[in-house]
Amino acid sequence: MNTASFKYLGGLRTEATHLKSGSNLVTDAPTDNHGKGETFSPTDLVATALVTCMITVVGIQAEKHGWDLGEITSSVKKVMVSAPRRIGQLNVSIEFRGHRLNDLERNLVQQTALNCPVALSLHPDISQQVKFVFD
Repeated sequence: MNTASFKYLGGLRTEATHLKSGSNLVTDAPTDNHGKGETFSPTDLVATALVTCMITVVGIQAEKHGWDLGEITSSVKKVMVSAPRRIGQLNVSIEFRGHRLNDLERNLVQQTALNCPVALSLHPDISQQVKFVFD
């Protein structure tokens, strides 16, 4: 079964529909590549997929072990390169506030995040710089 269906809306925009849930998202070309930049670009979604995958698999580990992760926030900076135009680097910061993790658990959290399915699926030429902050 397909995961999603897609439609070109014109004006460098697309709409994706998740077939199982019916959820929709719209992409727009970025302003530095002929678009309006009014919503996520396809490469923004790659960066977003990396961070959300990392947080999701950490959440799975936490549930499995009964860990209190506290509040998790994150940010990502996508760095584009040219010739050919592509993502060159993803700079990720993941912050854990109010957690109750010891050093061993923190290490497992980091290794789990760094080995999430999206991280392992990205081309090795995309540098993944990940910073963990345990407050």
